[in-house]
Amino acid sequence: MAEVEDILAQFGSDRTRLMDIVMAVQHRLGHVSDASVGLLAKGLGIEPVEIEDMVSFYSFFDRVPRGRFRIRLAKTAISHIKGAQAVAEAFEHELGIAMGETTADGEFTLEWTSDIGMADQEPSALVNGVVLTALTPSDVAHIVAALRQSGHEGGLPQYPPHRTQGAALPKASVQPGLVKAGPLLSALPAPGAVIGAALAMTPDAVIAQITASKLRGRGGAGFPTGMKWRLTRKSKGKQHYVVCNADEGEPGTFKDRVLLSEFPDLVFDGMTVAAFALGSSQGLLYLRGEYAYLWDHLQGVLDARRKSGLLGKAVGGRRGFDFDIRIQLGAGAYMCGEESSLLESLEGKRGAPRDRPPFPTEHGYLGQPTAIDNVETFVCAARIMERGAAWFAGMGTALSTGTKLMSVAGDCTYPGVYEVPFGITVNALLDLVGGSDAEFVQISGPSGQSVSPRDFGRQIAFEDLSTGGSTMVFGRQRDVLGIILQFADFFVDESCGWCAPCRIGTTQLSLAMAKVVAGRATRADLTAMEALSHTVMRMSRCGLGQMAPNPILSSMKSFPEAFEARLRPEAFVPRVTLEQALQDAVVVQGRQPVMEASA
Repeated sequence: MAEVEDILAQFGSDRTRLMDIVMAVQHRLGHVSDASVGLLAKGLGIEPVEIEDMVSFYSFFDRVPRGRFRIRLAKTAISHIKGAQAVAEAFEHELGIAMGETTADGEFTLEWTSDIGMADQEPSALVNGVVLTALTPSDVAHIVAALRQSGHEGGLPQYPPHRTQGAALPKASVQPGLVKAGPLLSALPAPGAVIGAALAMTPDAVIAQITASKLRGRGGAGFPTGMKWRLTRKSKGKQHYVVCNADEGEPGTFKDRVLLSEFPDLVFDGMTVAAFALGSSQGLLYLRGEYAYLWDHLQGVLDARRKSGLLGKAVGGRRGFDFDIRIQLGAGAYMCGEESSLLESLEGKRGAPRDRPPFPTEHGYLGQPTAIDNVETFVCAARIMERGAAWFAGMGTALSTGTKLMSVAGDCTYPGVYEVPFGITVNALLDLVGGSDAEFVQISGPSGQSVSPRDFGRQIAFEDLSTGGSTMVFGRQRDVLGIILQFADFFVDESCGWCAPCRIGTTQLSLAMAKVVAGRATRADLTAMEALSHTVMRMSRCGLGQMAPNPILSSMKSFPEAFEARLRPEAFVPRVTLEQALQDAVVVQGRQPVMEASA
């Protein structure tokens, strides 16, 4: 009771901070018990079911005790081709448990988790928020030994997740991920230059500059940023909010991790520019739970900006322009990358998508006008303020201006983040990364498109291959259909379960794809799977279900020969005739069926 009361006081018993409150409870007590749920509900003046509903949604929250050390291995197509299964088996052997189990002494829980943003350094894992990269089976014994020697101070960290003693674990390091910088990330501006350029204009002029640059959202959807800011500014509300979507959950994507690690000031510059344009005093950066290790780093950058007058009261010396940024940590939910789900999570709820309209520009965070943009989008906005719209629009293509950050991983020599101009071909990108022998490239993650060698001449741009940045490269030795099945399983795991087309449809698509991989499918099964894919896309409530069939549909188009090779050679032949099937009914009714002639 004392712990829960202390946590409630820490957050002012604010219902909208329920995510932070529950996270603090879990970090201090190890799990979210029935008793703590009751105490939290009483302290917040809400029903216990509201807390239970929220907690059940996020994979990083537990309602029952787990191990003092939570070992979560990344389970992705890239991690598996890099040896994740062998690492998992080594952990199972060392700990004497299977995946999903907890040791008898309550010290270790071992489980799979979705992509943790380390595709360029797989196999990877999280141990109580500490990131381990480039793992091999031989590392496992040393990691377990180091954890066993840790005292209780080496267990779950307090909230906020400051550095833990576990940071000294073997392989507990994240390597810099930027391989090739372009105009966006070169010749960086001096501190305050971006804010000064924006303050030299009017808010409307700032929006006009963003509009003239033709900047489109870098999260994948490609919505015009200037239009979004204009709509948000015009919407009436007591407050206008700026939200940075740093919930980079698409498997194979890690560009935002690099930006937050190496260029955080550009991100915060972009958010501050947006705040000036929209008349906002509050910004929120939604940081995915897998990036909790960046918390201290980012808070340090924010503190430094406050001290230098780039955040807080009178930003940049402009009286009346007060703006600050709060970081909200997620708790493991791919769904929260969708903007309306992110808003629900920011408000301390389960990350279920909202019905639209109204759109966030009118009714967003706390019901107020809100502009939600991706990390990379804010970096682009910052450079546009400094260098001008013409500079930015002069790069890329007519419909896709500027450059694009590509997260590249898999069967390539030089994995990492590449800044390339929009319009670059898949072939040219493969040459850069040392992937010229690729047989299969997945553009924009599982929700994107499967590209075969005959289409490597296509351009990466909104008008051709649109992408949020994820680029998975697979060599000739890989099983295309096995990888597509992994993508299908990913959507089964990540569906929020709100609507039947997605909840049931993704499961049925996974089963159908498994049948193909096993060599038990017929041509009729492929036809049914294609029809079901279109139904799921058309009838699902939000973007997850609408995109979940993409890997199946695009691979059927790009790799028809792979599907053909797995089909059963014989056609289906019924074991009985229609007359035989109806014989019992004929005996009971005492008459033969009347067969009507077709029209």
